[in-house]
Amino acid sequence: MSQSRSRFVIAAAAVLCASSTLGCGEKVEYVPRPAHSGAKASLPAVANLPTKPVKKGDMYTVWGASLYLRSMVHNAEINHTKVTIEGYINKTNLMDAPECAVHKYGKADPEGCRPPVPTFWLCDEKSDKPEDCIMVMGWVSNYAQIWKAIEQYDKTKDEENPEPVTDDYWGKEIPRPLPAPGGKAKVTGSYTTTFTGASQGTAADPIMGILTYEKIEWIEPPPEPATLPNLEKLMKGAR
Repeated sequence: MSQSRSRFVIAAAAVLCASSTLGCGEKVEYVPRPAHSGAKASLPAVANLPTKPVKKGDMYTVWGASLYLRSMVHNAEINHTKVTIEGYINKTNLMDAPECAVHKYGKADPEGCRPPVPTFWLCDEKSDKPEDCIMVMGWVSNYAQIWKAIEQYDKTKDEENPEPVTDDYWGKEIPRPLPAPGGKAKVTGSYTTTFTGASQGTAADPIMGILTYEKIEWIEPPPEPATLPNLEKLMKGAR
């Protein structure tokens, strides 16, 4: 280092020491301070988690079945297994059947007719919305089979032990009475996230799942019988 630069560095250090409130080389005393300022953190309230039952005896509730289906811990207990779920029928899609699909049994839907799969929604409470309920499919193959069931059930309504009406395509007994809003039942079937029995492709619900129907036990039959759009008029025209 040059002599002139050395004198500059010494002078600068002297200025800094003179301007500081602490002398150069003076020991700084440690003053302990609290770890926090005393202010309280503002945290959100604890969420109110639902306390609904998963089961009623051996039967699942709608909420319990769908909870287990979504659970990494319990999924294997219920996915693709035969279960019984108790609930209210809050909705069906029978009255949403397109005109082309509502006809007498024994003939096919016309070309280009793509009706939805006959479905009813099983719910824990009468006030539940369809999105909080489990879809039940596979209880009847098409709307013409519903026509047949309504016709036969009407003819045998006064019989003590009427013969069951069987679906011509699936060989299953069609529920009697037919599912309709307001009824309460125990429904048994295979439960998973999809239904593959539809002729128009696969239906899926990864949140609530889909129950593929095997049987139904009515606790409270529907207050009003099921029907289809313009059925009475169509039946008269088909005679």
